Amino acid sequence: MKLAVVGGGSTYTPELIDGFARLREVLPLTEIALIDPDADRLALVAGMSERILRRTGCSTRITTWAAVEDGARAADAVLIQLRVGGQVARHLDETVPLTCGCVGQETTGAGGLAMALRTVPVVLDVAAKVAEVAPDAWIVDFTNPVGIVTRALLDAGHRTIGLCNVAIGFQRRFAALLDVEPAQVSLDHVGLNHLTWERAAYIDGVDVLPELLAKYGPEIAEQVVLPVSLLHLLGVVPSYYLRYFYEHDAVVREQLVTPSRASAVSEVERKLLRIYADPTVDAKPELLGKRGGAFYSEAAVALLTSLLGGRVDTQVVNVRNNGTLPFLPDAAVIEVPATVSRDGAVPNAVAPVDPLFAGLIANVSAYEELAVRAAIGGAEDLVVRALLAHPLVGQADKAADLARRVIDANRAHLPWAAA
Repeated sequence: MKLAVVGGGSTYTPELIDGFARLREVLPLTEIALIDPDADRLALVAGMSERILRRTGCSTRITTWAAVEDGARAADAVLIQLRVGGQVARHLDETVPLTCGCVGQETTGAGGLAMALRTVPVVLDVAAKVAEVAPDAWIVDFTNPVGIVTRALLDAGHRTIGLCNVAIGFQRRFAALLDVEPAQVSLDHVGLNHLTWERAAYIDGVDVLPELLAKYGPEIAEQVVLPVSLLHLLGVVPSYYLRYFYEHDAVVREQLVTPSRASAVSEVERKLLRIYADPTVDAKPELLGKRGGAFYSEAAVALLTSLLGGRVDTQVVNVRNNGTLPFLPDAAVIEVPATVSRDGAVPNAVAPVDPLFAGLIANVSAYEELAVRAAIGGAEDLVVRALLAHPLVGQADKAADLARRVIDANRAHLPWAAA
């Protein structure tokens, strides 16, 4: 069984490899093909990955490739984890919107649109190459912004499921608070990628979220960086990304006086690559936890085990709406629990969504549709339309100004905008 990882030179990759090594009895991979055009970085990450596998006694073979069409050939699944433009582009995503008084974040708002403009065409090109050499492979998208990228892949006809670690992170944290095994906790997780709420947490069919909020409200609130009073008002646990909506102006004030997240991540990555270069290191470094992506490997292993191994279970993934949320078009991509098997993922039934959440979901979903059009169509007016639809922008003058700034900052990655 072969897995190809596009963006295999990412500092995330040893996290993924560590998960496959620990869970090799569940998903016995024979080959993991790491694909990345950066040969030096790929060599460091591949060496670290091989040492992790050997230390754990895992016989999976690591191979390295520069070209997608070579590395993905005959793969059973392809995981895409790209960052077009690297941390330099991310820094711009996090700072350019601030010049217009909007939140600067790599997947939300104008920064998220900038990332989509750079990323969607590249991922579609990757997927087209995969289709040529591995036509039956599942494409698992971990590339942000996951909802937009997954929608673009599905619109192009690819066998795709989007994956995020937010839901599995909540499951693990809730289980730890309650001192139970994570598998005992199932979530009523609803929304779009990076726009979700935990409406219930079930153990043996009983919703324990009210208990969690009553006993651990301040701790949970600290994790999502929102006031505990807001969590009690809502009666749910929003994802961290809801802070950009619920406390937009406060976040902007903070961001104007603090270094970008990209700056911090860049330093972590430099340190990680130095660690990976040490031939005596054969275990996932503790520093990797500061890179982000907690429980990423567990989520990936669970999804691939169902898609490739034949297990049927429920997982939170990004899939077509297809009537699940009646206030959204069928073609929208939502993030909800779904039944996953060899045939793919089918969303489970979802209880009616409170208008407080449904309104925001519908608004951002409409923006995501326009974001895909802008990324594929490649025109300034399409960028303006997408920004005008986003609830964190939404003003004509601001949308037009931001569109010009975003395009100017990303010309190196936007062939259609080249001067």
